[in-house]
Amino acid sequence: MLKDHMRPSFYLLLFLCTITVTLHAQNENTPFLNIGDPAPPLRVRKWFKGLPVQQFEKGKIYVVEFWATWCRPCLASMPHLSTLAREYKDHVTFIAIDVMENKTTTLENIKAVVERMGSRMDFPVATEDSNLMATGWIEASAHEGIPATFVVNAEGKLAWFGHPKDLPAVLPNIVNNTWNIKEASSRLNENRRLRDLDREVPSLLMEYKVDQFKPGSVTKPDSILFAINEMVRKEPKLKYAPFIAYDNFRFLLMTDPDKAYAYGKEVLVNPTYQEPAYNAIIGNIAWYSDKMKIPGKIYELGAEACQLEIDHVVYPELVNLPEMYSKMADMYWRSNNKIKAIEAQQKAIDAMKVKQALEMTELETKFQQYKDMKTF
Repeated sequence: MLKDHMRPSFYLLLFLCTITVTLHAQNENTPFLNIGDPAPPLRVRKWFKGLPVQQFEKGKIYVVEFWATWCRPCLASMPHLSTLAREYKDHVTFIAIDVMENKTTTLENIKAVVERMGSRMDFPVATEDSNLMATGWIEASAHEGIPATFVVNAEGKLAWFGHPKDLPAVLPNIVNNTWNIKEASSRLNENRRLRDLDREVPSLLMEYKVDQFKPGSVTKPDSILFAINEMVRKEPKLKYAPFIAYDNFRFLLMTDPDKAYAYGKEVLVNPTYQEPAYNAIIGNIAWYSDKMKIPGKIYELGAEACQLEIDHVVYPELVNLPEMYSKMADMYWRSNNKIKAIEAQQKAIDAMKVKQALEMTELETKFQQYKDMKTF
């Protein structure tokens, strides 16, 4: 017989029932706009650059990139998209639509950013009419924010949408007409389903954790691990999902470091609805490093996770590489691997030099812009 504290709670049982139902039925909250649907119309207020595109023409392929002046990842993606635009200039029309701008951002502000980007934004650029593009494309598809890239195929249907970093792997297949829209749509919906289930996990496990407002409240690691096992038993695809992985690794680390290590190794090579959950490993090890005794091989695992995370960085200028390398060095040091600790810290120093040089260039550029600006 199960101990009382390990019995599934009402909310956990409800969650498990939800998994069972959604395994065989389409979620009622499925976004209105999906891969394979006809592309929504273009709703443009003003074109700032390039030949205007009034509508999607059959027989032509389009890449529609959504961005904003305040969005650093958006701007960082533009040179990469421009390279693709030049590579596929005979087959694909690229356009960038400015959306979700701050209320104080004027057309002149947007135009200035476009002009400053120059050849790094080497395709037609416009701004949306009201918020019709943001609602009709991004919100309707349940894509989470910007940057957001949509591909319209020669039939005028949405062939794919996602983050611009993934476009190079997708576009050749769409151009060569080898892209399977049905498979892409099915994959997208499955990832959405897993994401939604995974995001419910923290609140469901909260009842087993310390409640700071409840005197005498204690965390129950065994109950948490039992609950996670029940979730994974019902839906095995959740085993390495980010929220599941974070708590599973955390409480295995507290109760059985050998199992934590074995599970952590699996996490690093098993993506689910997104990249492997590196932070489930890195974050937990960093948090508990001075709070409990952690075996050297766990720190080695953390260093491996740091390297994999760095390897998957798309826009290095947007992340703190010095800190990431320094964290990796600390984990190697704690694992007693002096040589690799020194190597990682040297990379941190080198990355800091590059970062400072880029920041100085940016400051000097802005300084020159201020000097050249007319007095109002």
